[in-house]
Amino acid sequence: MYLTSCKKIIFVTGGARSGKSTFALKEASKISGKKAYIATAEALDEEMKQRIEDHKRQRGDDWVTYEEPLKIAELVEEIKGKYSVILIDCLTLWLSNLIHADLNFKAEIGHLIPSLVTSHSSLVYIISNEVGMGIVPENEMARRFRDMAGLLNQKVAEVADEVYMVVAGTPIKIK
Repeated sequence: MYLTSCKKIIFVTGGARSGKSTFALKEASKISGKKAYIATAEALDEEMKQRIEDHKRQRGDDWVTYEEPLKIAELVEEIKGKYSVILIDCLTLWLSNLIHADLNFKAEIGHLIPSLVTSHSSLVYIISNEVGMGIVPENEMARRFRDMAGLLNQKVAEVADEVYMVVAGTPIKIK
């Protein structure tokens, strides 16, 4: 078990389009000082390009955006303490990127968790989808993704100071 020594880690999870990002962005925007947004999504098609542009407009000029689909632990190490708040959006896209790049997700989680909890002064918001509340997927790859996402969410929730589940735009504090 890790001991959290950073300012604070806030983990936000929920279903797709539940309002996770909106909630985390609204809360993080209340923090004064420099703000960093780590985006894990890749613009692989026109629809995703548009989503990314919409998200950038929603954030406004208060945020410095880092687009990093794979090496978020290294990026957190590089920027922590330079910003009053860091928002990572989102871990399930990051996990999908790791799978497609054929990287060892357990090793990557092993890098991410310590980068989040080591001593620094940034408040860290982390967003992830909760994918394990539905039916059991019919194929092995989807089941493996669901299992890995569940493990990742558990590891992050373990070290988080606060955990929120967002349902229909409504945040529910569960830790």
